[in-house]
Formats: sequence, structure tokens, C-alpha cells
Amino acid sequence: MNSSGCAVSLMSQRDVGNFTQNVASVSHYLNPDWLWLPFHSDMRMFLLPTAVCFAAASLVTPPVLFSIFSNFSLRQETQFLLLGNALLSDLIYLLLYTMSSICNMTNIYIPKYLCGLLLFSLAVTYGGGVLTAGGMVVDTYLAILWPLHYMIFLPPSRTRKLIVLLWFSSCLFAGVLFLVLYFTQKPVPCQYDLCSLPVILLITLHGDQAIRLCHILFIIGFILCFSLILCCYLFLCYKTRESGMWKGVSSRASVTFLMHHIILGFYFCPLLLLLVESLLYINKVISLEIGMLITMTICNVLIVLPKGVSPFLYGFRYREIYKSLRLFCKFRRHGLVASANRYI
Repeated sequence: MNSSGCAVSLMSQRDVGNFTQNVASVSHYLNPDWLWLPFHSDMRMFLLPTAVCFAAASLVTPPVLFSIFSNFSLRQETQFLLLGNALLSDLIYLLLYTMSSICNMTNIYIPKYLCGLLLFSLAVTYGGGVLTAGGMVVDTYLAILWPLHYMIFLPPSRTRKLIVLLWFSSCLFAGVLFLVLYFTQKPVPCQYDLCSLPVILLITLHGDQAIRLCHILFIIGFILCFSLILCCYLFLCYKTRESGMWKGVSSRASVTFLMHHIILGFYFCPLLLLLVESLLYINKVISLEIGMLITMTICNVLIVLPKGVSPFLYGFRYREIYKSLRLFCKFRRHGLVASANRYI
């Protein structure tokens, strides 16, 4: 792959209407190592937060899922089924994204069809997390405002069907997006061998108007989903302010809603920053290098951060899960002690 040719190609695609400026600045982009600077000198720095979040989630998420699905009473509650689905989708996303980051850092070639499958899986798991967050809002809304009819609206059997519908909707949405990008793409002078989400997100901004519009609408759609979720939580706060459950800053309801808002903020801000960065880059306010660094910071730090933190917040916040975790750790510790005494 010719890095300098690809760099000039990216410049010409974005600045095709300003040929003089391209010629004047082409010497800067002819540096063959410049375009891939983040993937050589800074890739280890960007890989570190991704690996840390994946390690943290891998440490806590499996025990939390085990405590949910091994307890019959927890398996019958909608909020814990949705929580388990959200944590599972986040863990799969972190696993796939960490694997792709490691492959890019070690220069392991990923075939085109595997790269497409990887990106499709990332889109499905991320969309599944967003839709599950929406389902958790609906569950909280029904449980607070219609407690007497809650079990009629969302029995356990209907909740399982809802989770299947969420995954199907996420697959459908990702499939439509990939089909639009596939049929609207045009041949480019050089092919990129890196299967990196930040690079592909930036490359889509060099396509024609249809691809750019699809990219922007994709981000705006997720921002609208998170905005709707946030508005629903705020509406719940407004509807329940006179019930006495908000008395005191340290009340359980206040802390729980604050935790939900913090996690939603972690999910919301990266997409908003990505939208702003895309608009600035399309309008040539920031350079290709700055755009690459910002996109990698968003994908490798800000997006993965809530997925690594949320298992700790949810696992230690819900009493039922926390008790199951303590019981699980106690049995495990007793098992280790018994095994050690057996060999003494």
C-alpha cells in the first residue's frame, strides 16, 4: 500500500474544488509515514484504554451475568434481563474492538470479508446496547407510573421476546446501513488494508454526498435515541418529585437516577463530539491529522469507557446482584480453601 499516494488521494477527495491549495500543501502530505502516524507511534497509547476497559469488563461482567441468570427470581424480573443483555452486548463490543485494535497494532492483515463481518458485528452490538438502554427506560417508566399494571405490560415471557426483537432491529439497522454504503461507494485510487473503525469513519467523509449524508444521519440517529432516553429519565424525575423518593441527596432513588444519567452522559458525549468533528472536517476547519487523532480518541477512549465502567456501577448498585456476587465470591473462596487443605 502506498501511503503517500493514499494521503494525497484523501486530500484531493475532500478539497477537489481547491486545486491550488492542494498543490501548495501537497509536500506535507507526501510524507509516507504521516498519515499512519497514529497507527505506529501512538497506537500503543490508544490501545491502552481499550485494553483496560476490556479487562475491567471481563473481570466483572461474567460474575454479574452468572448472578443474574443463575438466580430464578432475578431471571423473572425485566430490569435484570435487560441489564444482562446490555452488559453482554457491551462485553462483545469490547472484545471485538480490542481484537481489531491489537491486529492493527501488530500489522496483522484482516481479509476484507472478515473486516466487513467485524464492522457489522460492532454496529450490531453497539446498536443493541442503545436499544437495550431504551428498553430499560421503558421498563423503569412502566414500573414507576403504572406499578399495578406492570406485570401485565412486561411479563418475563414478553421481555424475552422484546430482547430478541431488539437484537433483530439492531441487525436490520446495521444491515441497511452496510447495504447503503456498499451500493453507494465508488472505486478509489488506493485500497486501505487497515480494518480500523476510526480510519473507516474518517474515510467515509471522503465519499460522495450520499455516503456523507448516511454517515451524518447515522450519528444523528443515535444522538436522538440517547436524547429521547435522557428526556424520559428527566420526565420520570418530574413525575415522581412529590412522592417523597427524592428526599435527601443520598437517597437511593437519587443515586440510582444519577448513576443512569452519568452512564447516559458517557454514551451521549462521544457521539456528539463525533458529529461535531465530522462537520468540522467536511467543512475543512480541521486537518486530516487532527481529524484522525480526534476520531481515534473518541473510538478508543470515550466510547469504550462507559462499557468498562457500567458493570461496576450496576453490579455494586443493585442489592440483589451485589448479594449474589458476595455469595458467589464466598463459595469460591471456600472452594479454594478446601482444595488447598486437601493437598496439605
